[in-house]
Amino acid sequence: MPFTIVRQDITRMKVDAIVNAANTSLVMGGGVCGAIFKAAGFAKLQAACDKVSPIKTGGAAITHGFNLPAKYVIHAAGPVYRHWSAEQNEKLLWSAYMESLKLALKNKCESIAFPLISSGIYGYPKDEALRVAAAAIKDFLAEHDMDVYLAVFDRASFAVSEELLGAVECYINEHYVDACSVRRRQMQPFFAETAPMAAFKGLDNLMEELDEPFNIALLRLIDAKGKTDAEVYKRANIDRKLFSKIRIGKGYMPGKRTILALAIAMELTMEETDDLLGRAGYALSHSLKFDVIVEYFIVSGRYDIFEINNVLFKYDQPLLGAG
Repeated sequence: MPFTIVRQDITRMKVDAIVNAANTSLVMGGGVCGAIFKAAGFAKLQAACDKVSPIKTGGAAITHGFNLPAKYVIHAAGPVYRHWSAEQNEKLLWSAYMESLKLALKNKCESIAFPLISSGIYGYPKDEALRVAAAAIKDFLAEHDMDVYLAVFDRASFAVSEELLGAVECYINEHYVDACSVRRRQMQPFFAETAPMAAFKGLDNLMEELDEPFNIALLRLIDAKGKTDAEVYKRANIDRKLFSKIRIGKGYMPGKRTILALAIAMELTMEETDDLLGRAGYALSHSLKFDVIVEYFIVSGRYDIFEINNVLFKYDQPLLGAG
């Protein structure tokens, strides 16, 4: 997937570049910065940093990765959080991510891993830091193809808006049933005469041919929603190659998470999502917490896949996208 949250030691990641949450002098610090210097080889990395330092807050510089699995280390200087300067904080943090991504692109990197910049000793609230990181990465991926990872040490250090989590938790409590219980929402078989075709409103003609292949149904939905292929696969957090494979068809059927990601990207209703899943032989179940969480976002009309994946990660669920 183009953007993935992982619980992993960033110094062990086999990507083209990892990002060091650096100070402007590019000298070894504590936390993630210290771990990167130690893993890369302090003397070699510090000597390389000395050649490109200092950098400005919100800026970035690149060095070789030396003993790291990553070819490069991109050193990004995030802001020290000041609660009285929220707008400036956000601009500088956004810039630190964007400048890092631009450097990665310039150096022909196909993959990059970030820590949550400024969320440690620099004091940036983790939920706000996550929101800015996701916004910057989303902006970049709207124009470019790259696999971007956000590496966190554990889920306890990963914060999501308490208001959003509260709303999701309420929906889960109301709709989630354990696997031993009978599902509250019984899915109608796709080919049943009682399938809710009237719910499609302006899409009646779109779904006339009940036996059309999944890829044809998908392409017609994209057209009906007035979206482009590129807009859909980027918003679905899947790469161009996978989308091309889905588009061509030839016996390939995407997994449930990919189909749900496409439904989110096209901003489908719950009924439309059920139908699209049914064409591939899938259905949502209230005995699966993953399904209930995704359903909450669709029912609520919240179609930001980055936001959805943040919540899924917090609940220790698989992320939307390829799968």
